[in-house]
Amino acid sequence: MNLELKKDAKYAMLVPTSMGIRIIPDNGQPVHASDKFTMYATSAETNVASIASYLGLPVKVLTTFVKGSPIAQFIKSNLKSRHMDYEGPEVEQGDPWGYRHQINIADSGYGLRGPRVFNDRAGEVGRTLNAKDFDLEKIFGEEGVQIVHLSGLIGALSPETSQFCLEIARAAKKHGTKISFDLNHRASFWKGREKELRENFTEIASVADILIGNEEDFQLCFGIEGPAAGGEGIKAKIEGFKGLITKVKETFPNASVFANTLREVISVNSHLWGAIVLEGENWHVIEPRPIVVLDRIGGGDGFVGGLLYGILKGWDSEKWPQFGWATGAMATTFLTDYAQPADEDMVWSIWKGNARVKR
Repeated sequence: MNLELKKDAKYAMLVPTSMGIRIIPDNGQPVHASDKFTMYATSAETNVASIASYLGLPVKVLTTFVKGSPIAQFIKSNLKSRHMDYEGPEVEQGDPWGYRHQINIADSGYGLRGPRVFNDRAGEVGRTLNAKDFDLEKIFGEEGVQIVHLSGLIGALSPETSQFCLEIARAAKKHGTKISFDLNHRASFWKGREKELRENFTEIASVADILIGNEEDFQLCFGIEGPAAGGEGIKAKIEGFKGLITKVKETFPNASVFANTLREVISVNSHLWGAIVLEGENWHVIEPRPIVVLDRIGGGDGFVGGLLYGILKGWDSEKWPQFGWATGAMATTFLTDYAQPADEDMVWSIWKGNARVKR
C-alpha cells in the first residue's frame, strides 16, 4: 500500500466546497406543515472534514463567499466554530437576482414518513470556484496538505468547478498530497454534460489514492456495474459489492483504498448500517448493524470523515472502517449534517455499542 502521508504539512486535510445553509422544520415535521425552522451552515465536504477538525487535526476549506452577505458571515462563524481555517474570494452579489449561497430545505422524516429534500441552488456562488483565485503552489507546496478530499458534488457543479477540481488534483499529485475522491453522483448535475464529466471524473479517479462510492456512483460515472437495486437485503449483496470494488480497482489501479457504505432503511429512525473497505489486498467488511437515526443526512459523509481520520492517524487499516462506521452512525444522531465528536472515546463507545452514561 502506498499511503505514506506528507510529513510537516500544515494541514491534515483540505476540502474544496460550496457552502450553503440547511433549513429544517422543528421536531421532525414536514416542511409544508411547519412554521418553525432552524438554520444550519452545511456542505457535504465540510461534513467530512468535521471529524478531523473536532478531533484536533488542522483542516482548511477552499470556498467562495457573497460579499457583504449576512449568510456568508453566518457560514464563516460556523466554520470557525468547527476549528476550520478557510480561504476564498468575496464575490459581489451583483443585484437582488445575483449570487447567493445555496439553500437546502429538508425535513428529517419520522417513522414511515420519509425525509424530503428540496435543493434551491439558483445563483449559487460556489459555481464560480476557480483555481485562479487560490495560490495552489503555496497551499500544496509551501503550507503542505496530507489529504485533499474531493467530491463529485463540486466536480459537477459547473464547468468552472470541474476545471477547479482537476487543477487541485493535479497540484496535489505534483506535491505528494494524497487524494480522496467521493464520486457523489447527482443526475441533475450531469444532465447534458455526461461526456465531459465522465472524462473529468476519470482523470481525477485515475490519480486518486482513496476512491469512495456505491454501486450507483460507479455505474453512472464510469459504467462499472454493481449489485442490482432492490430484491434481497443488503447483507446478501456483500459479495456483489466486493465484486464491484474489484472491478473498480482494475479500472483505477493507482488507488490503494476503496470504500463504500452499506445501508438498509427499515424506517426513518431505524437503519441497518455497514461498510466495505479494500486496502491493498485486505478486505474489511462491517456487516450491517442496527442504528437509531435522528436525521440521516450526513451519515455517509460522517463515515468518510472517520475513515480518513483513521488514515491520517496512521492506524492499522482494520480500524479505519470501524471508526468510520461509528462516526457515520454518530452523524445520524445530530441535527447538524455533521458529527461533533468530543473525543475519540465517544466514537469508539459507539462502535462497541456502549451507550451507558459516562460520568
